[in-house]
Amino acid sequence: MKPTAANDVFRALADPTRRAIFEELIRQGEQTVHALTRYADVSQPAVSKHLTVLKRAKLVQHRRDGRETHYRAQPAALAHVADWLKLYGAFWHERFDRLEALLERMEP
Repeated sequence: MKPTAANDVFRALADPTRRAIFEELIRQGEQTVHALTRYADVSQPAVSKHLTVLKRAKLVQHRRDGRETHYRAQPAALAHVADWLKLYGAFWHERFDRLEALLERMEP
């Protein structure tokens, strides 16, 4: 896993508006910029900027259909975050096991 890929995902999802747009695309499926603008209740240029950040993190893909651009979520991009969490989950699990063993030895 490239650290920059996970960093891009974390950075993209750190913004609540981007998280909401990503979640909306997961729930509702492919949508146009106009539909996302109505949903996000921010300006179309702001939504476009948010979508650019999400695209850079590979969290969304787009396709053109005439004058409209349609976006869809790419939840597979979250694999970088899941891998990172798995790594630290194993780390903390081991630490808690050691702490538990130590506390059992300390009991009278």
